[in-house]
Formats: sequence, C-alpha cells, structure tokens
Amino acid sequence: MTAALEVENLTKRYGSLTAVDDVSFSVETRETFGILGPNGAGKTTTLEMIEGLRTPNAGSIRLLGMDVLRQPQEIKERIGVQLQSTTLHAKLRVAEALRLFGSYYRQAIPADQLLQELALEEKRDAPVAQLSGGQRQRLALALALVNDPQVVFLDEPTTGLDPQARRNLWEIIAGLAERGKTVLLTTHYMEEAEELCTRVAIMDHGRVIALDTPDGLIADAGLEASVEIGGAGEVLHRALQEAGLPARLVAAGDKLVLHTSESSKVLGEVTRIAGQLGMTLDDLAVRKATLEDVFLALTGRQLRE
Repeated sequence: MTAALEVENLTKRYGSLTAVDDVSFSVETRETFGILGPNGAGKTTTLEMIEGLRTPNAGSIRLLGMDVLRQPQEIKERIGVQLQSTTLHAKLRVAEALRLFGSYYRQAIPADQLLQELALEEKRDAPVAQLSGGQRQRLALALALVNDPQVVFLDEPTTGLDPQARRNLWEIIAGLAERGKTVLLTTHYMEEAEELCTRVAIMDHGRVIALDTPDGLIADAGLEASVEIGGAGEVLHRALQEAGLPARLVAAGDKLVLHTSESSKVLGEVTRIAGQLGMTLDDLAVRKATLEDVFLALTGRQLRE
C-alpha cells in the first residue's frame, strides 16, 4: 500500500491558543482512518487544513502526491468533503441538489446513481426541509461523493442521529473502502471508530497522543477489561485507592472504573472490600476494554467531555 496522505508537523494557532500542535501521521491508500477525541481536541481543524479550507501556521501536507498549499484546485477535484453540518436551501429538492453540486466539477456521478446508492430514491423530488436527520446526512454524503473522489473526508458524520440511522450510515461508509476509496473521519463515538476504522489517531488538546489499530491501542494500554461500579461513594473510592489492586482507578462521572488485565482478581477484591465495609454493590459490571477506556487511561477524561 502507498500513502494517500502525509501530514508532518502540522500546527495551527489562533492568537495564544494552539488548536493543532505539531501533528504528524500518514494514511494509506484505501484505508479508513479515524481521528478520535473530545470536542475541542483539534479534529475538525486538522481535517480542514488537510482539505485546504484553513491555512496552517507550520507543517506540510501531501495529499495524493500533491502539496495541499500549492495545488488546492487540483486536490479539490479529487476529494469529497462532508462537513459537520451541511446547510442547503430548504426548498431545494434532493435530485436538484445533486445535479447542482455535480455541475461544479469537470466530471460527476449521475444523480440517479447516487440516489440509489444512498437509498434516497423515494426522496428524489422532496425538498430538503422535509428530510429526516438520517436522510439529511445521507444526502450530505451523496454530495461529498458526487465527483467520484479518491479521498473522502467525513467530519463527525453521525452526530445527532438515532442508533438505527447511525448504523445505516456505517454500512454506507464501510462500502466506500470496499470500492477503493480512502476515508478520513473524525468522531467522538468510540464504537464508530472501532466499527469502521483500520487505524485510529486519538487527539487531545491539539496533539496526537496515540495512534494504532483499535486492538493495538487497547493492547498497548495494557487494558483487557474494566470493572465498573455505579454509585460507589467516597468511602469505597478511598478503600480501593488504598488496596493496591492491579488496576488503574478512574472516577468517570458517578462511576468508578478499574482498568485491568486481571478482571477476575480485581472483581473479587472489589466485592471483598465492599463486604468489609458493609456495602451492597447493586451496579457492578465487567466489560471488555474499548477505545473509550484507552482515552480514560491516557487522560483521565471521557471522550465526550
């Protein structure tokens, strides 16, 4: 595989705020690459610089072998972009929007083909104002694909969707890689990244703090599972801190989470300590480690904060 994208030492500042801080990574051709992190981590700013929508203060970006800063028009013919929100005239009809956006490019996929691929045939003559949230997102993705791009950028493509609409869009995004597209997506849904991405970069405070496959990130963090305790209280919290358990203890909202590779041992110790304190644990669970656990282990914060 060859690199479709090479980012080196990318930096973006707004006054005293460094939104993207010396970020470097590469994306292989036909790879689905995710950038994961909480709001304000620098995900969108990073994507917008790669797309040519913002100018970096430092660093270089090569996309499809071209310099993004020097060859913006050539690049825009060969990429597709779905922004966090797409605003269209409320009375514009779905098929009309596809034909309009297609007219901006030297070559475009016929509107009828996109309507079929994105399951929008029944809405071809419907005005944008009448579309559901999931239909609007499918239309936004269709508009990003209208020029048959080699690289597709998706900025939080499923934010605000219900679970069924999110799953439907996941199937469409997964199909892009099967058709040979390179996909870059940002998300703060860890399950979305695990489902779709071959590799993931985790960002926080403008920096890439980890980059690997989802399974590799979990393995590198030494996390195989987590023991979660709801409504534990301060007394149990202190007792677990003093117990010397083979686990990393993190307070996440109203829960205590113990990240560990020895879940059976930790679970037994938690119940023993709770018994000594005369406590009943009504909200106790053990689950497999996820990317959210990796982020908690690295930063002590949740992805959605």
